[in-house]
Amino acid sequence: MSSSVRLRVFLLFAAGYFVSHVFRGVNLGFAPLITHDLGLSAADLGLLTSLYFIGFALAQIPVGVLLDHFGPTRVTAGMLLFAAAGIWTFGAAHSLAGLMVGRLLIGVGVSVCLSAAFKASAQHFPVARLPLINGFTMAVGGLGGVVVGSPLASLLHLATWREVCVGLGVFTLIVAAAIALFAPRRTETHHQADLVTQFKGTWHILKSGAFWKIASFSVVTQGVFYAMQSLWIRPYLLDAMSLTPAHAAALVSVLGFAMMLGCVDFGAAARGMERRGVSVYAFCGGGMALFVATQLLMVLRVPLPAELLLAAYGVFGGTGILSYAVMSEYFPAHMIGRVNTTLTLVIFLLIFGFQVGVGAMLSFWPAEGGHYPASAHITVWAALIALQVASAIWYVLPSSVLHKARIEPESAAS
Repeated sequence: MSSSVRLRVFLLFAAGYFVSHVFRGVNLGFAPLITHDLGLSAADLGLLTSLYFIGFALAQIPVGVLLDHFGPTRVTAGMLLFAAAGIWTFGAAHSLAGLMVGRLLIGVGVSVCLSAAFKASAQHFPVARLPLINGFTMAVGGLGGVVVGSPLASLLHLATWREVCVGLGVFTLIVAAAIALFAPRRTETHHQADLVTQFKGTWHILKSGAFWKIASFSVVTQGVFYAMQSLWIRPYLLDAMSLTPAHAAALVSVLGFAMMLGCVDFGAAARGMERRGVSVYAFCGGGMALFVATQLLMVLRVPLPAELLLAAYGVFGGTGILSYAVMSEYFPAHMIGRVNTTLTLVIFLLIFGFQVGVGAMLSFWPAEGGHYPASAHITVWAALIALQVASAIWYVLPSSVLHKARIEPESAAS
């Protein structure tokens, strides 16, 4: 296969994942404007933003079936139409209910983007190059996290948030059309099990002790990271760290760049450390521990530059993604697709829960001009740190489950 075809595959599907990341974090810039226009509380804002994640999570298993039956090109192009409809619904809404419908549609529409990118890469690139290609795909997605920082803040000085929604919908349609017209299609030689069998396989995975042992720390850290990165990090920077809006927006972009760097570097470093005798499980746990330590430094207000803290937050925040690679060591090959889907499902359900929970907790304090006391944010972050520490203890406690719990082919629906 020519390098030009492979480059086209990478760029088109990475663009789809970029769209997904922009939609994930766009409420960072929209939040103060929507709150002002519609009089939303912190709890309302948390619920509204989190609907992206619940839509994303609930679509995971059906999307997996569609990808295997119809291929990434047609499914991605089609699903992005829902995302475009969602952002236009969001931008036209004048009530919380309308905003919620739009946000849910967006989550469903972009739920395919990462899985489709990984599948398309697997179809067109040699296996040995997939870790690097997938890392670059994640990095391009992380660029969406950069865009929702300073670039979005600057754009909102020139256009209303409703006008930006119109533009995002048009951009999404352009990406969908490009994928439909220019992404190569390959005939599928294997079809995954039907939807009922998919759910049966997922149930077997959810009952696996090995799955929960591996996932314990990563699902909590990933849930916290993406819940904060896509909504609550900006209020924390403004209210708890007393930064200006421009400085906060710049740091959101710093976080996005740092996450891009972490996605590329940690995947490569993990395999290098494995050759030196450090398992991916241990390396992943070390990276997540550094993420928790970074949060602790922020909460304790250690006198370090905010740029350094946010960079560390971004670099270490995505290390839990290595748990996908760990899973492949403990589950048979024919189940890896469902294992990955199930892990993604749990992570996104937790992101949903954390975004709603943070908003609900902040609402216990009185807001002044849309801002909450620093003590409110510190209390919330401390609670999240405690949850992560508890999951870390489970992760590191000695257990025989990883040595003996291997799911046999006959024990799961294949």
